[in-house]
Amino acid sequence: MWSFRRTLIAGFALGAVLAGTVPTPAGAVPTAHRGCHLGALDPSGLVAAVGTIPDQKLTTTSVHLRVTTPAGCFNDTFGVRDLRSSAPVPPYARFRIGSVTKVFTAVVVYQLVAEGQLDLDAPVRPYLPDLVPAHWPAITVRQLLAHTSGLPSPVLPDGLDWQLAHRYDRWTPEEIVRTALVNPSEYQPGTAQRYTNMGYILAGILIERVTGMSYAEQMRQRIFRPLGLRDTYAPGAATGIRGPHVRGYQKVIRDGGTELVDATRWSQTFTPASGDLISTLADLDRFTTALFGGRLLAPAQQRELFSHPWAGAELSNGGLSSVRLPDGRIFWGKSGARYGYQALIGGIGNGDLRVAFAATPTDAKADGQSALAQRLLGAILSLTWAPVPGQMLRPGTGQLFVKKGPLLYTRR
Repeated sequence: MWSFRRTLIAGFALGAVLAGTVPTPAGAVPTAHRGCHLGALDPSGLVAAVGTIPDQKLTTTSVHLRVTTPAGCFNDTFGVRDLRSSAPVPPYARFRIGSVTKVFTAVVVYQLVAEGQLDLDAPVRPYLPDLVPAHWPAITVRQLLAHTSGLPSPVLPDGLDWQLAHRYDRWTPEEIVRTALVNPSEYQPGTAQRYTNMGYILAGILIERVTGMSYAEQMRQRIFRPLGLRDTYAPGAATGIRGPHVRGYQKVIRDGGTELVDATRWSQTFTPASGDLISTLADLDRFTTALFGGRLLAPAQQRELFSHPWAGAELSNGGLSSVRLPDGRIFWGKSGARYGYQALIGGIGNGDLRVAFAATPTDAKADGQSALAQRLLGAILSLTWAPVPGQMLRPGTGQLFVKKGPLLYTRR
């Protein structure tokens, strides 16, 4: 039984969505913009993978997808900008990109390495003596980016109710680090790999200490302005999203019913440099093009970003995940999620494939919310790889399988 609080979503006609009467862009004939033309590309598999948006259970309210291949480019929106008006998704809508932020942060750190301002193998503590205690195990800059630092995360209440009650709280990066480092190291640095925000929060502080400028200004000078990313920005303490944007929602179970809380306004100060950036799909595509094209990094740092710290590691030195295709090509990608929002970028380095994806799932932080992204990943990879007998993408997982098991897999 669905129940809604009028103060959260006033005037939303749930019956119209469930009956399929809310307009949803067709998706079969995408609008070309910024050089995106369908050409000979058949988008039917992509449209089928997206499915009906909003769906019957309101697990996702909007999707924006852009896929570029040698055959052509597909760019379209699905669903609604917000549940109150049921208006279509603006073509240049802004959204929260979550942990895709980490790729931007890694790029700036690697640029500073190329300039000699940072050393990948140098201990972090001399750069941050006031934050990293002297007794702490030595952690290198490289380990921050590769999720091999062993840094603990702050211990806070884990329930959604607590998160909602504190969604407007403001944190400084230094407060987060100090709150985290009262806990012991999770493992000896360099001996394991565990995905957390902490390495990138510390990397963001490093950027500021080394350059003498704010993280936001370094992003503007080094990435946003050079690439013409006019709609991408670091929100700082602002809780809203500037300009045209899609609204995000979060499902909440209360009194035996399910409510949708508008999660659009939410402080991102707890994820500085690791999950706070706001962007558009066009900007993410331009960034991904530059990233895979080697326009942002020197060759040595480009190789470093797209390599693993050791054989069998799940994540690269820049936090990217990878899927190896049977022909030897590797799809590299990074996904992210904040309450109400989900994003993904990726591609194949030789230019055969590039993808940017954004959605507004209503339970973005739940493990099951990656199902749409994984389903899309299978459809996207099939555009450049024709399976042969005994080889397939396992539906709904994005895992590439042969007769005896996975070649390589990606985790969210």
